[in-house]
Amino acid sequence: MSIISSILALFFRELKLTYRNYYDVLTIFLFFLLGILIFVFSIGSNKEIFNEIGIGIIWTLLLLSTNLSIKKFYDDDFNDGNLFILHLSGLSYELIVLIKLIAFWIFFQLPFLLIIPVACLILDMPYNNISLLMITFLLSSPILTLLASISGSMNLLNNKNFAIGGVIVMILSIPTIIFSVSTINAPAELIKPQLSIIAGILFLFLALTPWISAGCIKIAIRNG
Repeated sequence: MSIISSILALFFRELKLTYRNYYDVLTIFLFFLLGILIFVFSIGSNKEIFNEIGIGIIWTLLLLSTNLSIKKFYDDDFNDGNLFILHLSGLSYELIVLIKLIAFWIFFQLPFLLIIPVACLILDMPYNNISLLMITFLLSSPILTLLASISGSMNLLNNKNFAIGGVIVMILSIPTIIFSVSTINAPAELIKPQLSIIAGILFLFLALTPWISAGCIKIAIRNG
């Protein structure tokens, strides 16, 4: 029961921190919407162009929005010593990473389900594309969260160049972005196989990320 209490306490702690720093979440969402508007104003009102590149624009901005939140993963807790304290409370670093992954996805990624339809309406995308985009987002956004965790934990080992974390996310997310975008325009018989590939990528990183991130945290604490 003590472990369950520690898990719930950590989750609600993340909820309180997100609520107190709500402006960080708003900044990410405003960045996404402003990026959409900039593309609309720069390209014009050509519906054919939006249908061709609209999905790519949305996923590019989702990726960049994820990069904005990389430092929110572990930096503050590491600098305050809270990661080590949480470990002393009986939670393994792998479990701490997993809880923070769930909290991050719920608080920073899931709300995009409300914003993406608005972006699709601004880009005048077909309704069928919107529904399929939401499905691919539910599969692909956890992958971006997992990659952000890896990059955030690696940044703990490199205090001089935080840009490397964003580069890692962008490189490793290329397959996810490719299949997420191509699924929208794929023939009906290819949609399910491509969704299966995205799901496979998700399970791969879901299996690896807690161990990689926990390993980086352990090394950073030992070196610190």
